[in-house]
Amino acid sequence: MSLLGIDLGTTGVKAVAFSAEGRVLASAYREYPLQSPRPGWAELDGRLVWRRAEEVLKEAAAKTRRDPIRAIASSSQGEAVVPVDAAGKVLAASMVSFDNRSTAEVKRLTSGVGIDRLFKITGHPLNTTHTLPKLMWVKKHEPKIIRSAARFLCFGDYALYRLTGGGAAATDYSLAGRTMFFDIRKRRWDEDLLGLAGVGVEQMADPVPSGTPVGEVPAKIAKRLGLPKGVAVVAGGHDQPAGALGAGVTRPGVALDSIGTVECLVISLPKPVLNKKMLGSNFCSYHHTAPGLYVTLAYNFTGGSLLRWYRDTLAQSEMETARRRGRDVYDLICADMPPGPTGLLVLPHFTTTGTPHFDPHSKGAILGLTLGTTRPEIVKGLLEGISYEMAHNLELLKAAGVKVKEVRASGGGAKSAAWAQMKADIYGLPVAVPDSSEAVSLGAAILAGVGIGEYSDVDEGVRETVRIKRVFRPERKRAKAYRGHLERYKEVYPRLADLFHRMRP
Repeated sequence: MSLLGIDLGTTGVKAVAFSAEGRVLASAYREYPLQSPRPGWAELDGRLVWRRAEEVLKEAAAKTRRDPIRAIASSSQGEAVVPVDAAGKVLAASMVSFDNRSTAEVKRLTSGVGIDRLFKITGHPLNTTHTLPKLMWVKKHEPKIIRSAARFLCFGDYALYRLTGGGAAATDYSLAGRTMFFDIRKRRWDEDLLGLAGVGVEQMADPVPSGTPVGEVPAKIAKRLGLPKGVAVVAGGHDQPAGALGAGVTRPGVALDSIGTVECLVISLPKPVLNKKMLGSNFCSYHHTAPGLYVTLAYNFTGGSLLRWYRDTLAQSEMETARRRGRDVYDLICADMPPGPTGLLVLPHFTTTGTPHFDPHSKGAILGLTLGTTRPEIVKGLLEGISYEMAHNLELLKAAGVKVKEVRASGGGAKSAAWAQMKADIYGLPVAVPDSSEAVSLGAAILAGVGIGEYSDVDEGVRETVRIKRVFRPERKRAKAYRGHLERYKEVYPRLADLFHRMRP
């Protein structure tokens, strides 16, 4: 028997099957391209995303015939929605988080509804990230989509919809919360906010708690995907709180550092924290995938994409060597990094900023280069820059009353001991690495297990599946040196922001 978590991310989809004890039984991954038809636009083709999702489901099903899949739950990126008509046909591309075409709609919401009121209802600071301003843009520029859509489904919702043959149009509270249409206290769609985008409640998925069974995979679809009969389909969650669950972040004071395409800190909260300091730093509060808890996020949209940018732009020789030797290209790229701080200051705003600034016009920068700067120093400088950004967010969260005592690292970047140690030194906190680097998929699989009664609740699911492999603790001298670099790093964005704004085309 196995439990499967499918994670639909910004640049790819992964399906991972786990035993009830959390052991990985099968894994499959496919990438898909982001489309940018105009500057500042970032879209996904929902049809292509689902074709790739079917491919990974087939592969995972084929690898688990001895441990047949009993239940599937999804996790996904937030904010992006797939508009479908009554027959399930995709009507348009989906704007992802860092698509920033809706700046005018944000201004209208600021002067109309007001930032404070939106924050109190939805738990989210207003910016171009969320679905509300995105669909307001659609209403203005492509109103036919609003009129023709039977449903606007987040990608996790869309997975449930497709897996059940259109029988389930459900969303969990955490994913619903990312749209900025959801009242986090009343746990229902806010009709007034939906009305601003011309959308009715009936066009949204039905909100349910994470871990709620919503249907079964029909026999015809199961046969096409190679799945057993009667596979349960269970509501999962937004990828970040799902990852927190899969890393065992289910008590206050513990944070997940999800090191993927987007780097994100996920901190578990006993209740929403909606004070002025949280709002001023653009920190949100919304439902965790663990019942009775909430989370806040601090994130950088460039994240691990920065290392991919380096790979594709400056690491052709490493890519060729990796191909010839059958090595991981990132192992080669990160080899020979210097042991201490580089002295470089990298501003990781290569897409847009994320928290705390939410400045769509900021840019990336690498400061401190000389003719003596080496490639390993540049690579480490990139990783340091991402970590400085997260450390700055941790300081601001502490000032807002959210304290973190331990970090758990997950995602592709957590496989690097050098990066995990660097984070411990820069954060000044212990960084624990769980045994499984697949926290997001594991969190979804735990919810799938809860949905079919394999676990009595998520706490049992975490106890059965989550184990810590290694803990990295701050090294005193390096941590002290990094504190000085962090103070200088915090000056970079304020000094360059005006220049970046004047560089706009």
